[in-house]
Amino acid sequence: MSELICNKRMLKYGLTELYSNIFCFSTTRHGGYSTGAYATFNCNGYCGDAPDAVRKNRELLCSLLPEKGELIVPHQVHGTEVRIIDETFLQKKEEEKQTLLEGVDALVSDSPQKCLCISTADCIPVLCYDAYHQAIAAIHAGWRGTVVGIVSKTLGMMRQVYGTEGKDVYACIGPGISQDAFEVGDEVYDAFRQAGFDMERIAIRKKKWHIDLWETNRMQLLDFGINPSHIETSGICTYMNNEDFFSARRQGIHSGRVISGIMIL
Repeated sequence: MSELICNKRMLKYGLTELYSNIFCFSTTRHGGYSTGAYATFNCNGYCGDAPDAVRKNRELLCSLLPEKGELIVPHQVHGTEVRIIDETFLQKKEEEKQTLLEGVDALVSDSPQKCLCISTADCIPVLCYDAYHQAIAAIHAGWRGTVVGIVSKTLGMMRQVYGTEGKDVYACIGPGISQDAFEVGDEVYDAFRQAGFDMERIAIRKKKWHIDLWETNRMQLLDFGINPSHIETSGICTYMNNEDFFSARRQGIHSGRVISGIMIL
């Protein structure tokens, strides 16, 4: 069960109670240094916020982690590029690291004290933990990434690199836009249909189509063999709960982002 902690600055997932060596979270809008549409706890440096406010917010976020850790935050492009955060990556200079994080929508690692982060503001954050091989993943699953299987691809990368099997994985689906709020055009519906998704399961027709991104990504987790009881869904709609979480549909793209992260302690 997820819960708000640290003066409502952070949503902590129940997975952290099951495994004391894992910390996973999503930030809220509260208690930071940003202003305007970024108010107040925006830690994303790619969405137009003042760099000094982002720096202060990231320092604050690091202070809220149970152990000192390095934030790894990619520049996402709604694609399927997965970056492995290993010793080869970690030994590079900071400029080289930033180059390697360009155009990346998912991170995987087995290195401790490295907090894998992804940014969302209605898209779906998915955090995974392989309890047997001690490996983690942070996945940005917007509708474009979801329709081309970003979650499946990331889990496949974990299998390839670490030997991950579904039975050993725990996953958290964080705050994102709900089916009720995610109204889409026929072209988006057709993209999911052509990709082979069970449309009766993930789509309903009102005035327009509505797609369930939570369920669509949960299906990819299940298809990998993850036990349904190992999947935690926050059930928080960012669009409906914009007072606590950033929502690009409500605020526009020039607004703050939720940071969801997972770290091996």
